[in-house]
Amino acid sequence: MAVTDVQHWSLACFQDYGDRGSVALIHCRDGQFTVQKMAQTAASGLSHEKRPVYLSSTDSGEAIMMDAVSKKISLSLHVPEDAFGIYYYPDTEQNVMWCTIDGDKNNGADPLNCSDGGASVIAMRGEGNETSLLKLICLGRGHHVVTAVNHPQLPKKVFVSSLLDGILSVIDNDPTSDNYLNIIETINLCQPNREKDSATDVPNNAFPHGMAFSPLTRKIYCLNNGYANINVVDPVTHEVEALIDMELSSNLLLSPCGRYLIGKGADRKSNPDHVIGRLCVLDAQTQKMETVLDLQDIYPSCYRFTPDGKKLYVTTAATGKGTQKDNLIYDTLYIYDSSALPVLTLLKEVKVGQADCGRRSIAFLKHNKQTPYVFVPNPSEGTVSILDGNTDDVLDTVSVGQTGAQETAFNYWDGRFYGA
Repeated sequence: MAVTDVQHWSLACFQDYGDRGSVALIHCRDGQFTVQKMAQTAASGLSHEKRPVYLSSTDSGEAIMMDAVSKKISLSLHVPEDAFGIYYYPDTEQNVMWCTIDGDKNNGADPLNCSDGGASVIAMRGEGNETSLLKLICLGRGHHVVTAVNHPQLPKKVFVSSLLDGILSVIDNDPTSDNYLNIIETINLCQPNREKDSATDVPNNAFPHGMAFSPLTRKIYCLNNGYANINVVDPVTHEVEALIDMELSSNLLLSPCGRYLIGKGADRKSNPDHVIGRLCVLDAQTQKMETVLDLQDIYPSCYRFTPDGKKLYVTTAATGKGTQKDNLIYDTLYIYDSSALPVLTLLKEVKVGQADCGRRSIAFLKHNKQTPYVFVPNPSEGTVSILDGNTDDVLDTVSVGQTGAQETAFNYWDGRFYGA
């Protein structure tokens, strides 16, 4: 969706209810917020993996839809009730969206697209209201995380982790190359000393999830959830150069300066009555852990920096069970002062709506390296809270769908908005 200025914009969001979904467009006109809920048609009746795919929305409010079987892309004023949204990772320098298809919830395979038992990613290009599919690539079994290497002194590549196989796939991302969008290397992340009987096979128990490329150190950092450590990978040779311990983290976020890696996760085992959330700060240059914050009764869900790196926003969602769940806080946004990293100082707690689900996203409007608006969904209530990016006060809370969503996903297709 296009952005004219800070007082005239539209933002699309997809409400995921598991077996169905809906789309709403949040409009701002001269500081006034309205919501346009897209009309729905009856469910397609297709099997789970063949359901229609919602990709994005155009400037005029049409849905950009993809046929899961043929991959044909079309525009529609309606969204089928059983349409589903997919995760995508914007490569803004190459103007490519990397859409991930994680496959079956149980085994991670994508039999519709990958007959060999793997799962796929799709490289797409969107220009204005036109969207085209560049290539579908079969990799290891999902969930996938995508990181692009764009550096003037390094080859252009994309690294994709495959959670259930424990591998990194390296894809040529240079449009002038004969190998463009082909897999040029597969890195086995297995660490035999952490496997039963010192196994070296794929699949393994690395469970990679969380990855970043630092232009400062010129290295790829891949978090292995299963081993509680980070692989430091040379993006040129594809060699694992070092391992760095990082416990209780399930994701990685790079600071805008490129020096610090922020891990987030939760401890559900040590205290039967309380979930202990964690934020930690690793110095990528020295490879030393500098800061560890343990947060009782908080499950940090999604997090993002402002473009200038001065603030870090952390959403909350639900996890745990029994007394742990009863004590959990999942109606609050936490905002940290990150201007003096590796120090993180809590600036403000903002009450928003409920996220009694496993993931609460966050979105920012970008304008001249500032964030005039911040968007925090409340999936349990079917609403989105809109915050002033300067004061962090809630300006409005708008209805975008029915209550009880599993997740609300925002649209970052044109690069004007960003988030998680």
